[in-house]
Amino acid sequence: MTDERLTNDDVRHIALLARIGMTDEEVELMRDQLSHILENFDILRQVDTEGVEPTGHSVNVTSVMREDRSRESLSREDVLGNAPLVEGDRIRVRAVLE
Repeated sequence: MTDERLTNDDVRHIALLARIGMTDEEVELMRDQLSHILENFDILRQVDTEGVEPTGHSVNVTSVMREDRSRESLSREDVLGNAPLVEGDRIRVRAVLE
């Protein structure tokens, strides 16, 4: 296990990359919490996994989704009939960028 802990500057850098503003108190709290998480990864890294098959799930999983099948598309009238705002033969949406 490493004794390296994150510094406040490390946390500020991570926050900058994630575009998260943090106060000095939040940086200190996050430094402790992230350091603890990294310590737990160090512990897990020591576990011998030789011969253990990788798995995505611990139990057998059955998909509840229907089979994806090709079928006819809806008519333009049906699609536009469900739209909240129509302009001509198109669905009108609010501008995202100005």
